[in-house]
Amino acid sequence: MKLSEIAPGQMKDVLGHFCSGITVITAMSPDGPVGFTCQSFSSLSLDPPLVTFSPARSSTTWPKIREIGSFVVNVLAEDHDQLSNGFAKSGADKFAGVDWTESISGAPVLDGVVAWADCSLWAEYDGGDHTIVAASVSDLRAYRERSPLLYYRGAYHLIDRHPRHPGR
Repeated sequence: MKLSEIAPGQMKDVLGHFCSGITVITAMSPDGPVGFTCQSFSSLSLDPPLVTFSPARSSTTWPKIREIGSFVVNVLAEDHDQLSNGFAKSGADKFAGVDWTESISGAPVLDGVVAWADCSLWAEYDGGDHTIVAASVSDLRAYRERSPLLYYRGAYHLIDRHPRHPGR
């Protein structure tokens, strides 16, 4: 099968078998806080400390955050499915009723997240219908007592509290 013969639905279905976490990328604009839900996030480099995520080219929020240049990647907790859904919508006040504190850069850190990273735009690359963003990390924190919200095969899932190979 040629690359061009792979249908978007087939790609989404097959790659949906890879479990991922859910993040919300937030920043502080002159008009107030902005943010969007982003599933495609990962660690990129330890030295220098870099992370990567990929907003859709159709995103109306990413261009605003790009212009600001600094932002927080918030890793959502298991009870944040409504938060994920809210930040995935366009046109609404995504921060209505959402509690948050400011990071060192001034970007919103959402209350109750599993982890967060305060970042600055490092580079962008063409990713087809998405933009691949590399960001330098200036501050970060994790809360080990919280569990992440997972996304698998088109739905939210919770982590198994009895891992086969205990983590650190």
